[in-house]
Amino acid sequence: MNLQILRAAPEQANELSRIALAAKAHWGYPKHWLEIWAPQLTFRPAYFEENEGWVAILNEKPIGFYTLQEANGNASIENLWVLPEFIGKGVGKTLFLHAVERSRQRGYETLQLEADPNAVGFYEKMGMHKIGEQRYPEMDCQPRSLPIMEMKL
Repeated sequence: MNLQILRAAPEQANELSRIALAAKAHWGYPKHWLEIWAPQLTFRPAYFEENEGWVAILNEKPIGFYTLQEANGNASIENLWVLPEFIGKGVGKTLFLHAVERSRQRGYETLQLEADPNAVGFYEKMGMHKIGEQRYPEMDCQPRSLPIMEMKL
């Protein structure tokens, strides 16, 4: 696969939002949960002006992306989304390794993220480990917490 990793541009916001929404839906969450989460997964152009984002391009088409921010003095992957048809094909790994390298270039010693529970295995394979969890309000009477993952750079 001949992937390019290019800086995210504000005019890609709608397309990148579609990738995030499709990737979240891939995990089989109930439709009404996806509707609740849609605002968090819908990006405005300003988001990519204010935050460092990188896009995986295949045949001139975005197929995944991530954003990198700072949180509590650490590098933090705020989004890492891949179109469902490319999950398990190395795109996420390529984006993750790019984020690790960018974090090192920026002088961070630790990389963290809040993981979707379905992605924990992927992040563990990438060398991260769980250091805690962030609790959220229940959804349909089910407790909801997201693992906080970390790796030293």
